[in-house]
Amino acid sequence: MKRISLAWQILIGLVLGIVVGTIFYGNPDVAKFLQPIGDIFLRLIKMIVIPIVISSLIVGIASVGDTKKLGKLGGKTILYFEIITTVAIIVGLLAANIFQPGSGVDMSSLEKTDIHSYVDTAEAVESHGIADTFVNIVPPNIFQAFVEGNMLAIIFFSVFFGLGVTAIGERGKPIIAFFQGTAETMFWVTNQVMKFAPFGVFALIGVTVSKFGIESLVPLGKLVIVGYATMLFFVVVVLGFVAKLVGLNIFHIIRLLKEELILAYSTSSSETVMPRIMEKMEKFGCPKSITAFVIPTGYSFNLDGSTLYQALAALFIAQMYSIDLSIADQISLVLVLMLTSKGIAGVPGVSFVVLLATLGAVGIPPEGLAFIAGIDRILDMARTVVNVIGNSLAAVVMSKWEGQFDVEKAISYINSFKNNKQSAA
Repeated sequence: MKRISLAWQILIGLVLGIVVGTIFYGNPDVAKFLQPIGDIFLRLIKMIVIPIVISSLIVGIASVGDTKKLGKLGGKTILYFEIITTVAIIVGLLAANIFQPGSGVDMSSLEKTDIHSYVDTAEAVESHGIADTFVNIVPPNIFQAFVEGNMLAIIFFSVFFGLGVTAIGERGKPIIAFFQGTAETMFWVTNQVMKFAPFGVFALIGVTVSKFGIESLVPLGKLVIVGYATMLFFVVVVLGFVAKLVGLNIFHIIRLLKEELILAYSTSSSETVMPRIMEKMEKFGCPKSITAFVIPTGYSFNLDGSTLYQALAALFIAQMYSIDLSIADQISLVLVLMLTSKGIAGVPGVSFVVLLATLGAVGIPPEGLAFIAGIDRILDMARTVVNVIGNSLAAVVMSKWEGQFDVEKAISYINSFKNNKQSAA
């Protein structure tokens, strides 16, 4: 009997969740029964992410063993992230100016949604300058950083710990062996957790559709269509061009990450796939020392889909209020988003919070966000996929830039996927 692949299981869970949510639209009992299943799945993922990041980073950094080499990699990585996310912001602004998704929107027909839950967080983000980002990288208490899931602080500590292990030479080998074993163990745990993914996807999508209904897309359909089309353009053209520069086809990466992208889309969480992405990019030819550093760091500094959406949504709201932003205003918006979108990936509803903190700075009424809050989850699904693809490609780019990408390993991995597909057929 032919086994159904994980990608198909997740897709089936997604479709069934939409069907159940549509049938029981408006019924609060759906959330009562399904939400615990979705919460269990998200908790399982959060349970494994931090141990994997810590163990992989320590082993990866210890294998580099050179502070100057690591500093060089860090500088190149941040530079690449800043360039790509700035391009994403500009693409979002261009799409909003060309297609004018907010023009002609009947604001009276849109249901307002309470956004007070985001306000306190947004106030913190407004005072979140670039200096604060760098200060918060250093954890005053590493155990507190573990509890809060502060990824930048965890990365900072793990890098220093890895360098310390390298510095003590032979005495550090048992420590490296311990964390190597921990990483391999956690990857096994990840594969077991992923077997629960179809149920988690079914529950999370079912709850979302039962709350908002498919018809919730109609009033804001233009924003959804333009948002999805722009993100598709960014992946195929912008990231496709970057992939071409390093001798890759972006569709090869998408094909390799098919299961992870479906899971990221349906859960609206890139965190759910981080362990699997790191594992796959290593198999694809990226060294552990680069993968373990670039991908977790990208979750704070390389949110391509999120920054693109923030620019698009900001102009959408301005157009709804018939506010004509000048070129200078839009340049200011780019500069503000370049700062506010960095280093706060652990904040729930991060894109929404960044927008709430940013709009007032460029003269756009933040109250306009209440009109798009209801469909934020639908758009979040797409931008999560773009974030995952962007971070996966970044690992390849930095591996190539450092001259450490294993081309033969990549070709072998691609061929293994093709062979598995043929044997399954």
